[in-house]
Amino acid sequence: MARVRAALYLDFDNVFSGLIKQDPDVAIRFAKEPAAWLARLTASLTVDGPRRWLVVRCYMNPGGWVPNPDTTATQQRLYYSQFRPFFVNAGFEVIDCPRLTHTKNAADIRMVVDAVDALADPVVYEEFVIASGDSDMTPLLVRLRRSDRRTTIVSPSDAAEAFVAVADRLITSQELLELVQGEPVETDEEPPEGPDGVVAETPVSYEQFRDLVRWRYDGATAPLNLASLAHDLRRQLGPSVDETNWFGFGGFVRGLESLGLAHAKFSNHFVWDESRHDPPESNGGSGPAPDSVGRLSALLSLPRLPREMWPAVYQALAEYAADHHFNLTEATRWARDRLAEKGVDVSRASIAFVTRGTAFGGAPLYRQPPPMAEEIAVAFADNVLNRAEAAAIGLTDEEDAEVRAWLGATTAE
Repeated sequence: MARVRAALYLDFDNVFSGLIKQDPDVAIRFAKEPAAWLARLTASLTVDGPRRWLVVRCYMNPGGWVPNPDTTATQQRLYYSQFRPFFVNAGFEVIDCPRLTHTKNAADIRMVVDAVDALADPVVYEEFVIASGDSDMTPLLVRLRRSDRRTTIVSPSDAAEAFVAVADRLITSQELLELVQGEPVETDEEPPEGPDGVVAETPVSYEQFRDLVRWRYDGATAPLNLASLAHDLRRQLGPSVDETNWFGFGGFVRGLESLGLAHAKFSNHFVWDESRHDPPESNGGSGPAPDSVGRLSALLSLPRLPREMWPAVYQALAEYAADHHFNLTEATRWARDRLAEKGVDVSRASIAFVTRGTAFGGAPLYRQPPPMAEEIAVAFADNVLNRAEAAAIGLTDEEDAEVRAWLGATTAE
């Protein structure tokens, strides 16, 4: 297979400072082992095929630093310059970008100038990989798209929607951390389509799905919890259900509806046979999300979880933080499985969104002592509302309180 001619531009300060707030151990590994993750990025999370790196540049403020997350260390600051040799040895061209003002260095300007210059090179760079969460890069991506070049963003945080929308691919902080650790990268992408727009065949058939569901449905003595049923089917049928997006039906419930189960009735959380089962008891439900929450979901990609699910997510993360040495990729996987055991079906991507928000909101899960569920809730809500303010999403005081209530966060006294 022909390799895609690619150029990588890494804003080290932006990426490293974002990663270290989420998972200090893996962030330092990112800075010390660039050759390893660069090699994995060659064939992982691609747009048009494996990459051939023609340009790899790291833009670094030699005087930059972050507080050392190891509070027992004698060195209270981690200076970026100590990681410079690792990038040089990995074949990166390291560009020094000292601060021009108290808060700003020239990395973003240098990256933009270099990328635009590359468009005029005799060699055609087919893909530009921009490792930065800075939305100021949006005009650059627009310029690259106008020149018909593929673009990939590597973002250490929740990037602005306008920034993400212009790119061909977004590599999230969790995917990057998985890449650094050499783990299989889990994505929420749609499966590839065949030549006629039909999802490619997989080892598990729709008939197997149908038979398993009907066996569970016919043998049920009470309404079936949809989250628990979906979790059990994933375990029994394997990755094919997600790879085909539930056999081409676009969702679990739609897949169930396609089976024509006798006398089946559905609610938000249950399916039951109305001829044999009493309807599930209502717990009051959360109802539809208020308009303020809907706007944040549309503009900030806030997960569209029912109100009653948020506390369960915080509790699962608090349990993990209390009992484990923190690792972000392990935390999201563990919390997802823990929630599924309780009949709460939350995607790993949604849990990762919460862990990032919690870290940037001031209650990282690696903190000692670990944060409690209530602290996680408040930190996450604070981060969501701070991002809303930064994105100029106008929320009134009443809507602010409405969002906090929906997210299960009470303002700290």
